[in-house]
Amino acid sequence: MQAAPVRAHALPSVTTALRAVESLLLSSGQRTARRNAWTAVLEDRRRAKDRVETQYALDAVADHRS
Repeated sequence: MQAAPVRAHALPSVTTALRAVESLLLSSGQRTARRNAWTAVLEDRRRAKDRVETQYALDAVADHRS
């Protein structure tokens, strides 16, 4: 029984493939703007999560004092 052939290069990830397509379709400025926008979305989500967690903590303290 023979072993499967070993590939010299790993298959590209989906992210790598999408970035390659992106580089073909978008100019550098558009790519930067899209990535900046996505970074802003992620940061907004993090802040929203922090607000919810803070509100839960404040509600718990208020209920404990009542």
